[in-house]
Amino acid sequence: MLSNQSGSLIEIALQQMKKSIICCELAPGEKLKVAELSKAYGLSSSPIREALNRLAQEGIVDANENKGFRVAGLSVKDFEEITHLRTLLEREALADAITHGDDAWEADVLGAYHRLCLVEKKLGSLPVALNDDWSQRHKAFHFALFSACRSTLLLRTIDSLFDRAERYRRFSALRRKVERHKNDEHKQLMETVLARDSAKALDLLGRHIGETLSRVTDALLGQHSTLQ
Repeated sequence: MLSNQSGSLIEIALQQMKKSIICCELAPGEKLKVAELSKAYGLSSSPIREALNRLAQEGIVDANENKGFRVAGLSVKDFEEITHLRTLLEREALADAITHGDDAWEADVLGAYHRLCLVEKKLGSLPVALNDDWSQRHKAFHFALFSACRSTLLLRTIDSLFDRAERYRRFSALRRKVERHKNDEHKQLMETVLARDSAKALDLLGRHIGETLSRVTDALLGQHSTLQ
């Protein structure tokens, strides 16, 4: 059994490495050497190794008994699967939230949307996709929509898939020439959810997730062609 201190060090290592991988600071396919990571994060090898094993379970690190750890690669097929699962599960969670959400849930949705708008206003014409504050508020808005869903397991699975998709979104944003402004999509989604129009809300959410698929696919195929 892990001590509280060991568990806390593993969590620190996990969150720091996860952020570096999702933000593409650690590149897809990059070798993850325990000794180098220990030095970089100021932690012993034990929590680093355990954190890497957990990230492997989440699908963003590849673990090989002989070759050690690497940042998981990116592929169109993998992102298509992530997108398909996100669409199924997030629509399910949103339908449940719309059915069972109360006044406090509605207030949370409004508050999360307002906080997202504030950071977008602050950034102005600057690109939002690579801004950490925007990314955190963007995720918080989406999860406010689902927060009245009664299944903790469903929400945990969505959380893991959302983070895996975020890595692809960041990768795409680093390469895109035209910024995608999603505020109108978020506003329409928020208003439809609060109007309890489940059918329309689920359709909007599916299209919102699907739009990212086309942009990420273009970025991945573009990168592949430049390497040939």
